[in-house]
Amino acid sequence: MMAYGSAADAQDEYIRLAETTAISCLENFVQGIINFFGDEYLRRPTPADLQRLLDIGEMRGFPGMIGSIDCMHWEWKNCPTAWKGQYTRGSGKPTIVLEAVASQDLWIWHAFFGPPGTLNDINVLDRSPVFDDILQGRAPKVNYTVNGHRYKLAYYLTDGIYPKWATFIQSIPLPQTPKASLFATYQEAVRKDVERAFGVLQARFHIVKNPALIHDKEKVGKIMRVCIILHNMIVEDERDGYTQFNVAEFEQTQSNRTSHVDYTLPTARLSNITEMMITRNEVRDKRTNERLHDDLIEHIWQKFDTNQGYNQDYN
Repeated sequence: MMAYGSAADAQDEYIRLAETTAISCLENFVQGIINFFGDEYLRRPTPADLQRLLDIGEMRGFPGMIGSIDCMHWEWKNCPTAWKGQYTRGSGKPTIVLEAVASQDLWIWHAFFGPPGTLNDINVLDRSPVFDDILQGRAPKVNYTVNGHRYKLAYYLTDGIYPKWATFIQSIPLPQTPKASLFATYQEAVRKDVERAFGVLQARFHIVKNPALIHDKEKVGKIMRVCIILHNMIVEDERDGYTQFNVAEFEQTQSNRTSHVDYTLPTARLSNITEMMITRNEVRDKRTNERLHDDLIEHIWQKFDTNQGYNQDYN
C-alpha cells in the first residue's frame, strides 16, 4: 500500500486480507516505525551533521549553506466535505502541504506537514517550527566567512516567494551582469536538492504520489512521517555510493574551512523575551540578506572564475 499506492481492498486477492484488516495493519506498521525510528531519522542536525553540511555547501560555492527549503502538496481525495473549502485552492482539489529542508544527499532534515492547501509557502513558514531552535537558543552556533565578512546564521537556498531574511538566499530573476548570471546559475542548480528529494520520495512511495484515501488527517500525517523516515533510512544506506563530494580534505586540513560549528551545545534556553525578539530580528534582518547576497555573488565569481570557465559553465 505504501510502495505502490494501492487501495486497501486491492490486497484481498493477493494476500487474503480484508479491507479493514489491511488498513489496521498499515496503521500499526506506521505507528511502530514512528516509535522505534522517529527520534533518529527525524532528528534535527547534530553539530557533526551541521559541519558536514557546511563543508559540502562550501565545496559547492555557498559557505554557510545547510540545505534547501520548499513546499510540496499532497492531494487529499477523501477530505471531509466541511473542510474542503480551506484545503482547496481555486477550483482544484484538496491538498495538504509539506514543508521540507533537504541536503545534497537528499536527506530530509526538517518536515512540517499539515497546513491546508490554500496556504502558500510564506503562510506555511509563519506556522513552521523551522527556526524554533534558533529563537529558543538551542541551536549549535555557526560561524563562517564570505568575501571577508563574518556571519553567524546559517542559511537555506529558496525560490523567489520566500522573504528576504538573513537565513534565506534567493536567486536573481533577471540577471543583467555576468556575475549575477553565474550566481543565478549555481543557486538555482543547488536549490534543486529539495525538488529532487520530493521527486525521489514520491517515486519510492506511491502512496504519497497518489491522492490520500484516508479520512483522518492525523493518520495521513503519520503516513507522511513514516515515508520520510524510510526515505532517510535508504539515504543513509546508499549515499556513500552516489555522493559527489569528499569532505575528508576538510577533516584533514582544518585551515581549509571557512565555516565552523561550535560543538558545545547550549544548555539553557533564552528565557528573556527581549533576547528572543533580538534573535528573531536577526533571523529576519533584510540588510544582512542583502549583504550576504552580494558577498556570495562575488565569492562564486572568484571561485568559479575566469570568463572562459564561466562561459563554459553557463553554456
